[in-house]
This record gives sequence, C-alpha cells and structure tokens, in this order.
Amino acid sequence: MKSRLLLLLLIAGFVCAAIERKADLVRAADAILGHPTKTQTEQFGAADARSAPVAAQASTSADEAGPSAETAQAEDDAATPGEEDAAANEGLSLAADSLHSTHAILVRLDDGRVLMDKNIEDRVYPASLTKIMTAILAIERIPDLKKTVKLEPDMFETLRKQNASMAGFLPGERVSAIDLLYGAMLPSGADASVGLATRVAGSESKFAKLMNGKAKAIGMTDTHFVNATGLHDPDHYTTVKDLSVLLAYALKNETFRQVFTASRHSTAPTDLHPDGITLRSSMFKELGESGLAGEEIVGGKTGYTEKAGLCLASLGRLHGKEYILVTTGAQGDRKTTEAYDIADAVNVYSELGNAL
Repeated sequence: MKSRLLLLLLIAGFVCAAIERKADLVRAADAILGHPTKTQTEQFGAADARSAPVAAQASTSADEAGPSAETAQAEDDAATPGEEDAAANEGLSLAADSLHSTHAILVRLDDGRVLMDKNIEDRVYPASLTKIMTAILAIERIPDLKKTVKLEPDMFETLRKQNASMAGFLPGERVSAIDLLYGAMLPSGADASVGLATRVAGSESKFAKLMNGKAKAIGMTDTHFVNATGLHDPDHYTTVKDLSVLLAYALKNETFRQVFTASRHSTAPTDLHPDGITLRSSMFKELGESGLAGEEIVGGKTGYTEKAGLCLASLGRLHGKEYILVTTGAQGDRKTTEAYDIADAVNVYSELGNAL
C-alpha cells in the first residue's frame, strides 16, 4: 500500500515538473518571437482605455476654442483698407454754411446716410425737379416705352402762356414714350411731361393724384403735387429731404438712371421731324458753360421758377460710391446770372472728395 502511494506521489511530481517546464518553454518562445506576455497585453489595453477619452476631449476642446489669441490678433491687424476707410468716414459730415442755396441735402446712396443738411424739412417749391416724379411714374405705368404718344395741340398754347420750357416737339406729333422721357428730363420739356401725364392718366390733374399716391408710398412725408411740370402753384410743394427720397428711389430703376445720366439724346424720326431732334441736358450744358470742373457729377436735373430759385438734383460718384445732392433756393435766373446751383454742386462734391 505504501509502495503504491509512493509511486503515485512520484508520478505526480513528474507531471508538475513537466507542466512548469512547458510554461517556461512557452514563455521562452514568446520572448524569442517578441510576443507580449499576457500581463503586458492587459497593461497596454488598460492604458489605451484610459488615454482614448482624454485625447478625444482634448481634440474637442481645441476645436471649440477656435483661433488662438495670436491668430485673432493677426486677423485684426490684417484689416483691409476699405474697412479702415469706412471707419474713418463713419463720422463724415460737411458744412453747408457757404452754399448759395437756401436748402440742401447730401446723401450717401448705398446706406442713406445724410452727410450734409440745410433746412431739409422746410417746405420749398420744387420747380422742374417735379419731373423726376413724372418720369419714374411714367416708366412704371407705361408697359412699352417704344410705343408712340400723340401730343394734343391744345396743351401747347397753355404751356406757352405759362412760359414753360419746351423740348421742341410739335402739336399733334406722335413721339415714343422713351423720347418723351428724355424730352422731360434733359431739356426739361413741359410738352414732354404733359404728354406723358396724359398718356398715363388721361389728364394732367388725374396724373397729379397718382403722383401724390406714389409720393406717400415711397416715404415722402411732406409733399403735394398739382401738376406734372413743376410750374408754380402755391399748393405744389415738397422738401429737399423728400426730393432725396424720390431720387434715391428713382435711381433704382435702370431706365430712369440711363435717362438721368445722359448728356444728350437723339429722338427717332417722326412725321413732323423726319430727322428726329437732338435733346441736350440743361445741367451738363450749364456745367460746361460754367467752366467749373465737376467731373464727379454723373447725372442731374435742373429746375427754376422765380419762387423756387435755382434748383438742382444731382448724382455724384467718388471713390466707387454714389451720392445724391438736392439743392433749392439759390439766387439767379439761368439767363443773366451765374449758375449758383451748379456752383454749389461742384463745390460740395469737391469738398466731399477732399474729405474722403
């Protein structure tokens, strides 16, 4: 019995020794082949598990943080010249004390900023600046500007008695609406203005009602029209502020802009003018005769009555931006005196150019 037990113990010892030896052999082979041991694998896995969330959090934090302080400073330092100019011009304003005109407003067209003002809310007589409204309303109300309009003979006698300026069309002549627009705006023809008004509304008085409705719709708050020409009437009034609103609105229309900035226009032939007629801008004509520079002025409409004085609504372009200037009430008569309204415009745009 003892001998059997001893034999069993001896066998068990050999088995254990063999198992341990096998483990040693396995570890030795792993070491030679470079395989990680089980303990190392568990350590690497734990390390990866701990480090992965931290890396993701660091990445997220970096993305949320945005540019560094140095980057932000560099971007601030790289402000464009245009931005610097805009900041410098934000407080720009011009004095109106030296103007011949009693009422004036200068507006930057892109944002409506008023850069100069002189009695801008006082009521004034607009004279032929009225034709800005006549023109834009006709453009919007006449579907085909190439179609002709018959100029009724009876209106000519009335306009001549009122000493109205005329474009040169004749009684009974059939003229295209686009040529009447140039006739109203360039030489300030009352014949063209009344012709357009009659075409749109049937009569000048009915057209005046449309003018007042349009004035209210676009934000002219203290304006009242009684005719399409601007011939004097005590109940025909506006303000230079309202006129600047009107001109800014009209200039958004490409047809109006083309007419307003034209220096001359040749009309199509008619039965009474087989060769057409050449219409010239009274503003550009006076600007040329004045000897003043005025290169900044790219379009405009003059006006004059004894009560209104010399009036001008103009479009100027300086350093890539557009400005509108409306002036009224300058002394003079366009025949025996200097064109003080033109002089005011040249001086204002010149001063503006120096200030920019």
